[in-house]
Amino acid sequence: MKIDAANMHYRDLNRLLREAVSRSARRLELQNVFGQRYIGTNLAGTTRIDIYGTPGNDLGAFMDGPTIVVHGNAQDGCGNTMNEGKIVVEGRAGDITGLAARGGKLFIRDDVGYRAGIHMKQYDGKRPLLVIGGTAQDFLGEYMAGGIIVLLGLTLRPGERHKTNLVGTGMHGGAIYVRGPLDERQLGEGVQLGEPEGKERLLLARLVGEFARHFDYDAQQIMAGDFLKLTPVSLRPYGDLYTD
Repeated sequence: MKIDAANMHYRDLNRLLREAVSRSARRLELQNVFGQRYIGTNLAGTTRIDIYGTPGNDLGAFMDGPTIVVHGNAQDGCGNTMNEGKIVVEGRAGDITGLAARGGKLFIRDDVGYRAGIHMKQYDGKRPLLVIGGTAQDFLGEYMAGGIIVLLGLTLRPGERHKTNLVGTGMHGGAIYVRGPLDERQLGEGVQLGEPEGKERLLLARLVGEFARHFDYDAQQIMAGDFLKLTPVSLRPYGDLYTD
C-alpha cells in the first residue's frame, strides 16, 4: 500500500497508518514525507513502513513492533520511548535519538546529534540497541540506565577523532562501545574505560553484522578496528548529592 504524504497534516497521515496497521497491512510505503511528526507512534504488529522523504520529530515514538526504514534523514527524537521493533535510517538522525528507549533496535547509517541514547533503559528482559555508523555530538548516553550504544565512526576522515564530549554523563547502567580513540577527558564524570572481551565481542560482531547488512558495509573490516567499552563506575553516580 502506498500513501502520498505531500501536503498532508501529520494527524491525517498517522490516522491512515493506524487504520492500515489495524487491517494487518504487511508493508506500507510513504512517499513525499516532509516533516510530519509522530509517524509510527504507538503502532504494534509486524508491518514494515518505508519512508521516502524526511520524517519529523518523534519518529516511531512508543512503537511496539513494526519496522520503519527511512530512505533519507530523520529529525529529533527518533525512537522516543520505543518499546519494540526496528528503525533503520539511511542517513543521519538529529538530537535525542533513542530518547528513553526501553527495547527494540535503531540503526543509523551516518551521524547523530546531541544527547543520543539519553535515558535509555532496560527492563523485563528487553534491552534497547542503538548502532550509529558515524559519530555523535556531546552527551552521548547521558543518564543511560540500560541498553547498548555502538558508535562506529565510519564517517570520520582518516586520522580524525570523535569530537563528542561528556560521554555517559550521569550514566548508571548499560554500556557504550566506541570504535576508534577516545580520551578520558571526553568522558562524563563516573564513567570508566575498558575493552570489550568474550561475549561482548560476540555481541558487537552480531550488531555490526546487522548494521552492515542494512547499509552494505563490510562487517569484518569494521570489526578489525579497535573498540573501547564505556561503563558506569556506580549505579548511583549522584548519590552523594542526596545524602546528609
